[in-house]
Amino acid sequence: MYKHFLVEKAEHIATVTLNRPEKRNPINEEMLGEFEEILRDLRDDASSRAVILTGTGNSFCAGADLSIVKGVTDPAERQRIFAQARNRRARLIGRTFTLLDNLEQVTIAAINGFAIGGGWGLALACDFRIAVPGAQFWVPEVDLGVPLSLGSTARLFSMVGAARAKEIILTCDRYTAEDLLSWGAVNRVVPPDKLMEAGRELAKRLLTKNPKAVTGSKLTVNTLAAVAAREMSTVHPDLFLHSQQG
Repeated sequence: MYKHFLVEKAEHIATVTLNRPEKRNPINEEMLGEFEEILRDLRDDASSRAVILTGTGNSFCAGADLSIVKGVTDPAERQRIFAQARNRRARLIGRTFTLLDNLEQVTIAAINGFAIGGGWGLALACDFRIAVPGAQFWVPEVDLGVPLSLGSTARLFSMVGAARAKEIILTCDRYTAEDLLSWGAVNRVVPPDKLMEAGRELAKRLLTKNPKAVTGSKLTVNTLAAVAAREMSTVHPDLFLHSQQG
């Protein structure tokens, strides 16, 4: 049904799998359009009460598809092309991440490998993050000459605090699942062969609880993070003018 995703629904759980393993599941505009369609379907699907998001191969999501700068050796030109593409996608990214954030279903990121840039942002927008040992996370945006998106910055800040968030965003260093578990940005680390089982077990546990109480509680927490993002955009209206809002 979809070119870049696999969608399976069973026992009130929808499993959405990013399916571009040959490139480590990067995000392009076509993929964002499909993901938005999937999220709209889930929003209207009362039978699915939990969503597990994962990737095929050894990568969860490699972030932006950098094939657009393949063969471009000049750093300034690479930065210009990347920023231009990102600005073009900003509205679509904003809509997609808002849909994910506002789903009534509990969302679980089952992180099977690399989570880079917007891919990490995708995981941050989920309610829970379960990762395999040694899974690597980093945000290369500053090295690419653009700020990390407003939404991802606010979510990361709410999880790890200002000092850690600045370290992660400004250094563009790589971090492991174990690092992020100790900092509060990953909920648990499980063996690779137990990843999907752990995601389903968590989903099934939450399915036993009152759905209105679960949805109300998660949306309240999401609203608190959104308030922080709105305050940032009010205080520094030009800071993220050319960045995605996801």
